[in-house]
Amino acid sequence: MAETSASRPASTILLLRDGAAREIEVFMMVRHHQIEFNSGALVFPGGSVDAGDKEIVARADLYSGGESLSEADRGFRIAAIRETFEESGILLARSKDTGAPIDAKRAGEIADAHRVALNEHKISFLKILDDNGLQLALDTLVPYAHWITPEGMPKRFDTWFFLAAAPPDQLGAHDGRESTDSIWISPREAVEGGESGRFKLPFPTTRNLIRLAKQGSVSAALEHARGLSIVTVMPVMTKTETGRQLRIPREAGYDGEVFEVGAVG
Repeated sequence: MAETSASRPASTILLLRDGAAREIEVFMMVRHHQIEFNSGALVFPGGSVDAGDKEIVARADLYSGGESLSEADRGFRIAAIRETFEESGILLARSKDTGAPIDAKRAGEIADAHRVALNEHKISFLKILDDNGLQLALDTLVPYAHWITPEGMPKRFDTWFFLAAAPPDQLGAHDGRESTDSIWISPREAVEGGESGRFKLPFPTTRNLIRLAKQGSVSAALEHARGLSIVTVMPVMTKTETGRQLRIPREAGYDGEVFEVGAVG
């Protein structure tokens, strides 16, 4: 077995909106083919917790709704909101002065002014929040899942998945750097696309889409998530004659324990 690397803390957000025909839609992006991890895959916005996120944790005036959370949990949520802003332009934040959620026009102005510089590490997320009188809305995120990359993999992540209702009229757009396309899609259609070969879906993405597809509205999905007892999933991978088999805890709530995931590679 390959030497196991340590897992890096990471976060991802399943941004939801109500679609047609009693189906919710989730914002997803196609990762750039030159990206080292999950290149070409259809994924939710997200990424690693970084040092800048921890600096924001230390500035309680820059977020709201995190009073009952540990520092580590705040870091996961701050990273999730930052990565989502970097990758989609959607910003889950409030005005520090009024406490009101920022509207789509204001979010768009902030994205237009700072998103490229933020992605190029020419400005910090902390400075953007400070200069614009913003507080990150940590309480808009509802924990949904916790996955850790299997041991033996060269790049491993300890990832929290969160659900959040997309702010009204913030439609999102891919950044053209880490992602090359973006789409609002029903979980059902995304899963069907993975099965047909239209999309390349990582295993955790598929399992969470299948679970999400059972919910008929954003409010129902958030209510369901609030009632979850989240079980950490670190799949155990076994090579078989036909490919790979992944075993996950049945109590994690993914309709099974052993999954065939196709050819090795």
